[in-house]
Amino acid sequence: MIARIDPVDLAQALIRRPSVTPADAGAMSVLEEALNGLGFTCRRMRFGEIENLYARRGTDGPNLCFAGHTDVVPEGDAAAWREGAFDGRIVDGMLHGRGAVDMKGGIAAFVAAVSAVLAAGPVGGSLSLLVTGDEEGPAIDGTVKVVEALLAEGERIDHCVVGEPSSAEQLGDMIKVGRRGSVNGWITVEGRQGHVAYPQRAANPIPVLVNLLARLQAHRLDDGYPEFQPSNLEVTDIAVGNPATNVIPAQASARLNIRFNPTHTGAALAAWLQSECDAAAEGFDGQVKLRTSISGEAFYTQPDRFIEVVSDAVAAVTGRTPVLSTSGGTSDARFIRALCPVIELGLVGTTMHMVDERTPVAELRALAEVYELLIRRYFEAFA
Repeated sequence: MIARIDPVDLAQALIRRPSVTPADAGAMSVLEEALNGLGFTCRRMRFGEIENLYARRGTDGPNLCFAGHTDVVPEGDAAAWREGAFDGRIVDGMLHGRGAVDMKGGIAAFVAAVSAVLAAGPVGGSLSLLVTGDEEGPAIDGTVKVVEALLAEGERIDHCVVGEPSSAEQLGDMIKVGRRGSVNGWITVEGRQGHVAYPQRAANPIPVLVNLLARLQAHRLDDGYPEFQPSNLEVTDIAVGNPATNVIPAQASARLNIRFNPTHTGAALAAWLQSECDAAAEGFDGQVKLRTSISGEAFYTQPDRFIEVVSDAVAAVTGRTPVLSTSGGTSDARFIRALCPVIELGLVGTTMHMVDERTPVAELRALAEVYELLIRRYFEAFA
């Protein structure tokens, strides 16, 4: 006999575990206990210091997966919270706490939905959850490692719903069907230190860096791509660390990020950055060094029957037809796309990462209803 799980109770239990990346603080055990009670086979997958969980119920296809993360960002100024960041209190119909929106609330809603579906009988396939403790951090030992392991083992997942807070203003008004890619770059210009009154004896790295950044910033990467906004390059840090007024420094550095659409690949953009750095070094009595890191490629899930099922479930519960969007930052969907088609559907994200992160209890319950109907219709369509 399957007992139905209350999404609010489970969300509170998860919030009360202060799982700030990379700490787990028992959050994964709370989730595992709930899933064990629903008949899932739970597999803890630890990489480095990160706890991950892959849980599956059933062996037949199709396999509908829900993905999410139990780790959260730091609370910030604890004294600034009206309610404790890790107390999980409900005040005036709002569930407060770090992770209420991003995304312990989403996890709780999906588990509650699964319990409601299973309480009525088995599904015509398999249900699974892929949950990491390393989404808000470096994302090195989390979903990407689990995906690699599942691929190596031949595990099949047919479709995936990521429970990130995809809604913009009202629950269900937006579904993410793709994301732009991301490249980080670190530029270091090494010159030669000297006295400002004798510039001929020094090699000032600052003008080289400033001119290089201006050229990068002025370059138009593209005019957009179908379903995607234009790519953009943003300088995120400049550092010299020179406390003296009469010294030409020996080094200047900067950090930048490029968010790109499918017009580009991460490797091609990294190569372009390198060519620009090489050009900046010409004629300079010093070096221009570049280090890049590609944290994800752009991807897009083409509208199909799966997206129709998701959209119809949202509309049936909320009365809203969701916009299909590729806006926003990156998520672990960029890794899961290697396994199967993936979309993102979750709570309204207006308070995520903020002091007083919170979500209406009514919306949390409504999201559980959306997920429940989504699961039912998915197996009607694909089983």
